[in-house]
Amino acid sequence: MGKITVETCEIEGLKVITPQVLGDARGYFMESYNYNDYKAAGIDQIFVQDNQSASKRGVLRGLHFQKEFPQDKLVRVIRGEVFDVAVDLRPGSPTFGKWHGEILSEENKKQFFVPRNFAHGFLVLSEYAEFFYKCTEFYHPGDEGGLMWNDAEIGVKWPLQEGVELIFSERDTKWESFKAYKEKM
Repeated sequence: MGKITVETCEIEGLKVITPQVLGDARGYFMESYNYNDYKAAGIDQIFVQDNQSASKRGVLRGLHFQKEFPQDKLVRVIRGEVFDVAVDLRPGSPTFGKWHGEILSEENKKQFFVPRNFAHGFLVLSEYAEFFYKCTEFYHPGDEGGLMWNDAEIGVKWPLQEGVELIFSERDTKWESFKAYKEKM
């Protein structure tokens, strides 16, 4: 026990986890996940699927959420650096529509726990990044929803880099506004 440090965020449910890293002249060792440590920290989820993606500088993925099969996610960067964002979509939450962002990198080794019913996305800040995440629900094609990455009402302050053009998937350019999302609730 005691192999992780857990910080709570201003939005209830979001947590930033820093693992204990043991290093010497050979390199380092860390436990990237230990169910008992996470359970003791209040993250008592069973993860059923691991996902990994690679992206180049300027790629912005998100803001995604699952409609009928929401997922808790434990995310981290194993190579490079990203700005990772979660937006509270829990009806009745005092922080509904609020966002929180974290820099995740191979250097800081931080992890970000994003509970179900949050929209999630990230922007790649380094030349290249490999992003890894654990999910508590399997992927269901056709179940994904999304919000505009630059929705003014949400107001995410993305750390845009001068001279770097943002790169999106076609679907990420077509997500709805937060206002339209709320009207469907």
